[in-house]
Amino acid sequence: MIRGTGPDLGRNSVPHSIDAAFTALPLRALADAALARARALGAEHADFRLERIRSASWRLRDAKPSGGSDTTDLGYAVRVVHGGAWGFASGVDLTMDGAARVASQAVAMAKLSAQVIKAAGSDERVELAEEPVHADKTWISSYEVDPFSVPDAEKAALLADWSSRLLSADGVAHVDASLLAVHENKFYADTAGTVTTQQRVRVHPQLTAVAVDGQTGGFDSMRTIAPPVGRGWEYLTGTGWDWDAELERIPELLAEKMRAPSVEAGRYDLVVDPSNLWLTIHESIGHATELDRALGYEAAYAGTSFATFDQLGELRYGSSIMNVTGDRTAEHGLATIGYDDEGVEAQSWDLVREGTLVGYQLDRRIAKLTGLGRSNGCAFADSPGHVPVQRMANVSLQPDPGGLSTEDLIGGVERGIYVVGDRSWSIDMQRYNFQFTGQRFYRIENGRLAGQLRDVAYQATTTEFWGSMEKVGGPQTYVLGGAFNCGKAQPGQVASVSHGCPSALFRDVNILNTTQEAGR
Repeated sequence: MIRGTGPDLGRNSVPHSIDAAFTALPLRALADAALARARALGAEHADFRLERIRSASWRLRDAKPSGGSDTTDLGYAVRVVHGGAWGFASGVDLTMDGAARVASQAVAMAKLSAQVIKAAGSDERVELAEEPVHADKTWISSYEVDPFSVPDAEKAALLADWSSRLLSADGVAHVDASLLAVHENKFYADTAGTVTTQQRVRVHPQLTAVAVDGQTGGFDSMRTIAPPVGRGWEYLTGTGWDWDAELERIPELLAEKMRAPSVEAGRYDLVVDPSNLWLTIHESIGHATELDRALGYEAAYAGTSFATFDQLGELRYGSSIMNVTGDRTAEHGLATIGYDDEGVEAQSWDLVREGTLVGYQLDRRIAKLTGLGRSNGCAFADSPGHVPVQRMANVSLQPDPGGLSTEDLIGGVERGIYVVGDRSWSIDMQRYNFQFTGQRFYRIENGRLAGQLRDVAYQATTTEFWGSMEKVGGPQTYVLGGAFNCGKAQPGQVASVSHGCPSALFRDVNILNTTQEAGR
């Protein structure tokens, strides 16, 4: 079910405009030259995409600079369908002749691909699902302050101040701090008449404190649980996260973790915080509902999927309170866009409704191939040198509108564990058997937290785990987590994606002791 379409501007953003340095490029002229050449050579479809992506990182070790980078990727790509086959080429020569030449290369590649397909005995042709024309559309993500407008010295000073606060606390031996920032501009045009210009900003600040036991040599760490977001510099200065409160708590939490007893393996009820549950959603639902994986067209990095296409509308993914959406419109989402790399407008739709698989993530080719109608806007390339592939939307578990607080969920557990923060994970190549650890775990006794535990991992199959979900928290527990580094395809591509969820209660989940498992 389509829930809506993306706005022209982020809902609460400062009214930015597309960077003048980007709009000063000959965007239309380059697109016109490329598309005209593709048409003249007989392409059934052609699209042109010009991108400028600036990515930077700042890293500190014990409050001192330890590394950094600042790179800009500028170029364009032409993709065509010719003779029922894909063709793709990219370039950096920002001249009309250069763009036309790249289009010719894309058509030549399509002709070669058609020969290979025919020689392999296949009669499959590339056809694209219909999409309305979106002419002269502009979209800008929701942020206040472009991080690249802030002096590097100011960024380093803030990270150093945060690091020094942690280092001054008893028991903290080392601190790693980092900030990743991306400013992305994209211009798209195709032979149908769609023309879009977009601008996105995202940041990922992170600090990790390390404690070392001088007598035993044992050590452990505690990382901030603030998620990466589609925001600007304001995220580090008080909008969207209380950094002072989190930094103040980390030394005490780390000290408690160092003293905590090892968990006794067995079956427990779990209350899982959004800071941990987002990653379980990513691995067991996000990748599993990419339809190219479910069809077997894609297996790189994450394998295929147990949620095969013949089970659409039938597969019992989880309990009846499980409602999961794919969403390209969520404010501050890392996968939030106005239009994807095939000119499809952003949407929100159901993937799991009342526990049943009812949808997938689609691009235009897969939508047409499977008869599912319109694409839901999941084509994305991570650079102008890469072809768009089907990529993950913001896949999110919906809260109960009248749901409980996290504290009340914990209050309903006699013997269990409360899980906070993500750490390591493992899942099989069909996204079915998995185990996850976390930043910290608390024993729950008679509805109350009773101190931290160590060496905890929860283990299940995807359907068993989501089937054991008895309650989801209310909107007041909902947090949009995520990552900058979701990998897919060959050659490999990296995409940023968010996953929102409330706190949730799961009954009778298998808990492993990771130390015991490692010793087997």
